[in-house]
Amino acid sequence: MAKKSGAFGGYFALILAMALMFSYSIPWLREAVGSAIDKIFGPLLTQFGIPFFILIVILSTLTGLYSSLIQKYTIDYEKMQRTQAQMKEFQKEFREAQLGGDEKRIKKMQAKQSAMMQDQLEMSQAQFKPMAYILVVSVPIFFWLLYRLPLTPDHLVFPFIGSTALTASAFGPFPAWILWYMTCSLTISQVIRKSLNIGGL
Repeated sequence: MAKKSGAFGGYFALILAMALMFSYSIPWLREAVGSAIDKIFGPLLTQFGIPFFILIVILSTLTGLYSSLIQKYTIDYEKMQRTQAQMKEFQKEFREAQLGGDEKRIKKMQAKQSAMMQDQLEMSQAQFKPMAYILVVSVPIFFWLLYRLPLTPDHLVFPFIGSTALTASAFGPFPAWILWYMTCSLTISQVIRKSLNIGGL
């Protein structure tokens, strides 16, 4: 029963995550959510004078902390590492048996393989759950950034690129604000994950 419940939770989280990502393609929904959130974050720009690029640092810090905490308390990292180590050892032994032509050992390991694959599947499903919770917060924030960007004149100075408007292209098809957000998010998330002793996904 617990396994069925876990599988259902994994599939539900996957569907929710896909729905949230699909909502990005609905202009009126982006505008409505962005406009609503602007009532919260907008005053930080207009009344308190926080530069937009600094607010991106603050938001990436909040989302990095939130996502790290969600992952810490929804994913069993010890079990994940144990499963990965067992699978690595199993693959090594299975290859040795194949190279050695040990048919008896191969059949014995093939019987064990289905259980190993089930553990791998459960581990993958477990990773979908925090993804949905994370997107519930990060997607609306992205909607607000897209809503507010046309209203900001901020520029950033990037290495090898120079001063660039946040809305301008900075690296191929990526606008400067995306590059800045990803740089802040990845850097800050690594620090947070290290301090919380969270392994990589």
